[in-house]
Amino acid sequence: MDRFIIEGGYPIDGTVRISGAKNAALPLLSGAILASTPLTLTNVPSLKDVHTLIELIAGMGVTITKTGDTVHVDNSTHNSCFAPYELVKTMRASIFVLGPLLARFGEAQVSLPGGCAIGSRPVDQHLKAMEALGAQITVENGYVIGTVPGGRLKGGSINFDMVTVGGTENALMAASLAEGVTIIDNAAREPEIIDLARMLTAMGAKIEGAGTARITVQGVESLSGCEYSVCPDRIETGSYLAAALMSGGRVKATHTDSSQLEPVLHKFEEMGAEVTIAKESDVETIEVNMHGKRAKAVSVRTLPHPGFPTDMQAQFMAINTLAEGTSTIIETIFENRFMHAPELTRLGADIQIDGHTAVVRGVEKLSAAQVMATDLRASMSLVLAALTIEGKTQIDRIYHIDRGYELLEEKVRAIGGRITRESGA
Repeated sequence: MDRFIIEGGYPIDGTVRISGAKNAALPLLSGAILASTPLTLTNVPSLKDVHTLIELIAGMGVTITKTGDTVHVDNSTHNSCFAPYELVKTMRASIFVLGPLLARFGEAQVSLPGGCAIGSRPVDQHLKAMEALGAQITVENGYVIGTVPGGRLKGGSINFDMVTVGGTENALMAASLAEGVTIIDNAAREPEIIDLARMLTAMGAKIEGAGTARITVQGVESLSGCEYSVCPDRIETGSYLAAALMSGGRVKATHTDSSQLEPVLHKFEEMGAEVTIAKESDVETIEVNMHGKRAKAVSVRTLPHPGFPTDMQAQFMAINTLAEGTSTIIETIFENRFMHAPELTRLGADIQIDGHTAVVRGVEKLSAAQVMATDLRASMSLVLAALTIEGKTQIDRIYHIDRGYELLEEKVRAIGGRITRESGA
């Protein structure tokens, strides 16, 4: 099992190019199943989850290839609606194929998903949405089995019991080919949903309201292929910029989109950072510069978009471990998402957990130790902390980070970090 060895305490100053968003690429790849003609996706990151989903789609007979950051999809060879446990167990995003399969082919057999152990994140809202569109759903032996009487979904009313990003995306894809109008209420508003709606619209879908709490979809007979570029990864952007606040240094992120990251950038400014946004030849950059200063402690509460993103909570906890003052972090999205706190404590952080609330008292410095990554974003919080620590910090179980951060070692070195990957037993 691989591990990182990070020799910290060196100045953080540099530029990093942001990749396409994992959380956008996965539903976009699933949405490609809806296309009746070949489709091309660009700016697709090379990540474990992306390769797993490509393998899953290929297993359905679809001709799908990835060259560099470009994926070509041809559904003319499709011959199966089965998503096996062997692939699904490692990644929650596998449930995204449910809606497209039911909408395009009228049937689906998809294993219940796995992924990071940060809470239950049940798929019941996904199933509720499919049933609202006329699908018959059963769960047997760990598989979601869906059929569509008459072969085509029917437009309907979907009102989610909770805000669900994945559920909204699945409903949006399914409704695009359903007969009639679908209203999706209490829809999630994340930028990745807007990205999916834009691709579906480019394929011929009729969608209004993406990015709001109510989305209206007029179903069409068929969707064609298109060429579409995955939006920048806002969480990767925030993660690397966070390194500047932890270290008192400077980081510039290129090929990104500041409009997706406003809650995070506002918090950076509250912590004392100088944030500069520039655009040249359609390439946007965000620079965060601490000018050698120590960050000020700032409290955060995670909320659905446009609130503070839960996927940046661990990184902000890491910043606050070295910030001046005391902060409170409240996690409202997922239970069990403070698993990085004990590992940060091993590095010398002062963190007290009470249910969904963490109180972080900033310390002058952290110290090297062997720690363990517990989920994707927790992994990055440990990398950020290690970059500030004199000596060598070992981070085990880094397969988590490979699921969501492309070329991490290369990008960490680009901002001044010293990091190596070692293979272990």
